[in-house]
Amino acid sequence: MTRNRAGSDGVPQSIMATYYAQRATAGLIIAEASTPNAVGQTYPDITAIHAPAHVEGWRQVTDAVHAAGGRMFLQLQHGGRIGHPDTSGLTPVAPSPIALPGTIFTPNGHQTPVVPREMTLDEIRATVADFAAAARNALAAGFAGVEVHAANGYLLHQFLAGGTNRRTDAYGGSVAGRIRFVVEVVRAVVEAVGAERTGLRISPGLTVNGIEEGDTEELYPALLDALAEAGLAYLHIVFADPDQPLFQRIRRSWAGTLIANPVLPRDQIPADGGRHEGERLLAAGADLVALGRPFLANPDLVERLRLGAPFNPVRDKYLMYVGRETGYTDYPALADDSPAPAGTHGQHRTPDALAS
Repeated sequence: MTRNRAGSDGVPQSIMATYYAQRATAGLIIAEASTPNAVGQTYPDITAIHAPAHVEGWRQVTDAVHAAGGRMFLQLQHGGRIGHPDTSGLTPVAPSPIALPGTIFTPNGHQTPVVPREMTLDEIRATVADFAAAARNALAAGFAGVEVHAANGYLLHQFLAGGTNRRTDAYGGSVAGRIRFVVEVVRAVVEAVGAERTGLRISPGLTVNGIEEGDTEELYPALLDALAEAGLAYLHIVFADPDQPLFQRIRRSWAGTLIANPVLPRDQIPADGGRHEGERLLAAGADLVALGRPFLANPDLVERLRLGAPFNPVRDKYLMYVGRETGYTDYPALADDSPAPAGTHGQHRTPDALAS
């Protein structure tokens, strides 16, 4: 999850190496969103992966995680219309010139979003190439692979959704047209670094950041059918609901590994650390569970889940996404010699897929 601790130039800072190394017991860390080009920047102090300095900065992070026994993929995210000239110095681009509703946070506080420029065909092709180059940079920085972010209302999701994609060319209109950009990006990344090093993140039906899909039930099966032969490392569904028919349909049809991210209370850590919802997803066919927010305040989340130990709450939700050490690297881990709470040791042990 993006924590806004990079430099203003997108270079990861040494404090990030500490943060991720503290959480190296995760089965796989999917690192925070990094932009594949300058115009893709969303908010202040987020990471990037399109220049040598970004590669060098990320290398200190992956080295620290590897030394602690961990493994990492890097998430590749282009903001599209979620950006502002005060942040990037550039006018955002998008499939269509439709502004983000509400306000957006910038170095100068909350601002009214600008109307993005509609991407030309040349810019679309260049952005596909930028994703491929970013994937190669990620491997050069020591990551085991990358996750293509096509969720949460960012650029790739903007192409998928009819509410933000009003194009009349080959990248808009029908479902086949609206999935085209995402398919091209994923295939370019696969060609660049290999299918076994490429994951895809989606958020079917999610309306965050002003997204309106309109045809979710048709859209995602078509997207995944188009990528079925790619042999991706995994598919990652955000805010997955095991009771939702579309989730069940995707699980039946997706032959590869499925990672599911459960729906948890906003800005809070559940009393069970997400165990119950994670176990529901595993029972519904997920191969792995992705836990984000519980890991923010609990660097040793895996051990707490295994022992049934209590969980640190988020002390200040504002500090989740701004600041330095406070609210970032200063959350305590369980003492090495601390016994499990009475009545919990050896009980309710978490399946390995959830603990990972």
